[in-house]
Amino acid sequence: MTAERKARVIIAVGSGKGGVGKSTLSANLAVAMARLGRKVGLVDADIYGPSQPRLLSTEGRRPEAEGNKMIPIPSPYGVPMLSMGHLVQPGQAIAWRGPMAGNALGQLIDAHWGDVEIIVVDLPPGTGDVQLTMLAKHKPAGAVIVSTPQDLALMDATRAIGLFEQGQVPLIGMVENMAGYICPHCGEESDPFGHGGAEAAARTMGLPFLGRVPLDLAIRRESDAGNPPAAGDSPQAEAFLSIASGVLAWLDAKR
Repeated sequence: MTAERKARVIIAVGSGKGGVGKSTLSANLAVAMARLGRKVGLVDADIYGPSQPRLLSTEGRRPEAEGNKMIPIPSPYGVPMLSMGHLVQPGQAIAWRGPMAGNALGQLIDAHWGDVEIIVVDLPPGTGDVQLTMLAKHKPAGAVIVSTPQDLALMDATRAIGLFEQGQVPLIGMVENMAGYICPHCGEESDPFGHGGAEAAARTMGLPFLGRVPLDLAIRRESDAGNPPAAGDSPQAEAFLSIASGVLAWLDAKR
C-alpha cells in the first residue's frame, strides 16, 4: 500500500459559535498529537476566516502542486498543513457561495499527505454548508466539540453536537476552553466565563469530557506569535497534551 493510499482518519474540531478558541485548540491538538508520536496533518477548513497560518507560523507561503493535488506546507512543529490562508493575500475577503467553499475544502483534504495518518480539520463555527460538505463527503472518524463555560456558548455547542449526530459522526468528547483566569500580578483566580459548564453539559449529554484549557495570557501571546504552547513544556502545554492523549486513546480503541 502506498503512502497516498494509506487509510487516514479525520478528526473534526467544531463549535456552535465563533470566539471560543476552536482554531487555537485545533492547532495545539495537532501539535500535541505529533509530540505523542503520531503522523498528523492539519486542514484549516475555516474558508472565510483562516487563522492557522498565523498559529503555526506558515504565513506568506504557498503550497506547491503535484498533478492536480496540492502538497501540504510543513510547519516548524512537525505538522504539515493546508489553509485558504495560504492561497489568498493576507486580509483578502473570500466572498464565495457554499458550493465553491465546499470544493475548496475538498482540495485541502484530498492533498498529497504522504505518511500522515490523522488529519485534524478546524471547521468554521456554526452549522452551514462547509460543515455539511465535510460530513457528507469526507466522513470524519470523530468530532471534538469546543465550548467556553457560559450558558450561551453551551447552547450553541449543543447545536454543533446535533449536526454531528445527524451526520452519524461519533463524538469524541468536549473541551472547555477559557476556563479560569489567574491574575499574573496578584495570583488570584477568577472565572470570567464561568467554570465547569462544559464538563457538566458533557455529563448531561453522556459525552466524554476531554479536559479544560485556562484563559491564559501566555496562550494568547504565544498563539499570536505563531508559537503553539503545545510545542513547549509549560503548564499550558500539559493541558493540550492531556486532551490529545484522550483523543488518541479514543481513536485507538475504535481501531
